[in-house]
Amino acid sequence: MTPSHSAPQSDAAARALTAIRAVHTALWLFFASSIVGILIAIPLGALQAALWMSLFVWAELAVLLLNRMRCPLTIAAARYTNDRSANFDIWLPNWLARRSRPIFAVLFALSQLWLAAVLLQR
Repeated sequence: MTPSHSAPQSDAAARALTAIRAVHTALWLFFASSIVGILIAIPLGALQAALWMSLFVWAELAVLLLNRMRCPLTIAAARYTNDRSANFDIWLPNWLARRSRPIFAVLFALSQLWLAAVLLQR
């Protein structure tokens, strides 16, 4: 019996998916902590930091909008697996992966309204 040539491809696919999941998780942590950071920076008066974190999140939102609200890393990960669970492309619990976008969208919207209000009062 000859060795299968699909095993190296499977290993390569698994490595690629692992790399994508690692990068996606790191970026998710960066943007989620930026959104929470804005909410912490505003009452501390660190408005420049809040503005920078807002800029990062707005840039992420632009990327999502350009990709029809799909993360490019999700699209890339889909090439390497047939799994389509909410967390197939990221190391988050499935419940959080399913709810991450609405949770952080609300938090970001509130942070931007609050930041705008504070800036307009200056």
